Amino acid sequence: MGLTLAVDFGSTYTKVVAFDLPREELAGASYAKSTVDTDLTIGLNSALERLRTAIGRERFDIDKILATSSAAGGLCIVATGLVKTLTTKAAEEAALGAGAKLVGTYSYGLSADDVKEIEKKAPDLVLLTGGTDGGNKEILIHNAAALAKSQLNVPMLIAGNRMAAKAAYSVLTAADKYAVLEENVLPELHKLNVEPTRERIRDIFMHRITHAKGLDKAKEIVDHIIMPTPMAVLRAASLLADGIGEEEGLGALIVVDVGGATTDIHSVAHGYPSQADVILKGLPEPYQKRTVEGDLGIRYNAQSILKIAGREQIVKNMALLNDILSENISLEAKIEYLSNHIEAVPQNEEDSLVDIGLASTAVDLAMQRHAGTIEEVHFSMGKAHLQHGKDLTNVKVIIGTGGIFAYGRKPHPILKAAAYRRNNPESLRPISPQFFIDKRYMLYAVGLLADSSPAFALKIMKRYLQEVKNMNDIGGGYLEKLA
Repeated sequence: MGLTLAVDFGSTYTKVVAFDLPREELAGASYAKSTVDTDLTIGLNSALERLRTAIGRERFDIDKILATSSAAGGLCIVATGLVKTLTTKAAEEAALGAGAKLVGTYSYGLSADDVKEIEKKAPDLVLLTGGTDGGNKEILIHNAAALAKSQLNVPMLIAGNRMAAKAAYSVLTAADKYAVLEENVLPELHKLNVEPTRERIRDIFMHRITHAKGLDKAKEIVDHIIMPTPMAVLRAASLLADGIGEEEGLGALIVVDVGGATTDIHSVAHGYPSQADVILKGLPEPYQKRTVEGDLGIRYNAQSILKIAGREQIVKNMALLNDILSENISLEAKIEYLSNHIEAVPQNEEDSLVDIGLASTAVDLAMQRHAGTIEEVHFSMGKAHLQHGKDLTNVKVIIGTGGIFAYGRKPHPILKAAAYRRNNPESLRPISPQFFIDKRYMLYAVGLLADSSPAFALKIMKRYLQEVKNMNDIGGGYLEKLA
């Protein structure tokens, strides 16, 4: 039998991971600069050629090539709903869990100006929600009618009140829009139902959106572009947490994905209150949750991190490794350079410190937004504690993925930034987690295998994830060594 290849068509790099399923081994990995704007098979062929060199074979048999994609801007979705904290939030959870980049969210009825704004955003898909089953019907139908008059020519997925969904579908199809019906994302006020919509988004991505983005050329080489890359990472995280059959998982966990444009946090945990006197408030949280922070990328948005956190915080994070050098770095100049040279890689210790400072700060801010919070409130009968979002204090595993962990030298302070802070006890972050890094840059790849070969995918993850125990642990340059 030959190798199974997992490909990620990214906007900057095309990555390939090769698996030898019969031997239960990771055979090798490589990457090349993406060529999505011209002919993406050029970049893929370059990565395959480097893979041959990396594994020491001029020729090798390939059984199957599966792929993810975050190229051409990723999967961009606009979500609409009724109440911001209810159906609109449920729509956001469904879209983000499907690996999408949310480019706009709208609550209540869409105005003519809203529709024009959505047209300018040019999303790949519009998700229409609104109303619990048996609840408000008008908003879903109104929004469908508003979008029916638009110039948009993209799939429109209806996942709202089932009593109004067919009427909304009829309005859209009568206007020659491509519409799809799915189960309500919020059938009852305290019942989240996002998985059917996530799977439907994946299906639409596979069969329509990859064509619209010009990714059809890849079909000359790959068997399927199965899903957006972030969805594959979330699938890998879920498999690693839950296990499969006799192969045990690691339990509740968090994956921190630091990139040049965004910092994504994935949590696979129920997040129920860990203390008896706590009352849950707000919409239930999904077991598999993903948040995307578009202002916290360490290249495109490096200046945004500086603006949000301030120089002092970034320098403080750098100083954990080298306090003297950190104080003397021209931080603002370095950050401006990174923002204008997004493919820059560290050339010396100063550059590495700046990357670590930016990544640690981005992770801290992203986890602040992802994790739940707790507050003490006082009533006439006494006091109580209210929890909003997920309680992640008992999560025992945090995994880092992305270039900063694959190539960086000091991953520990970046991962530690995701953990509990004594000066911020209201943020319900992991208190005493173990830290691991995705040194092989393989989480997306095993996510691709989660459906067809889940036991193998789980064994591979458990074998190759590298534990990081302290500040002196050094991450690897695995792809650099192989390629």
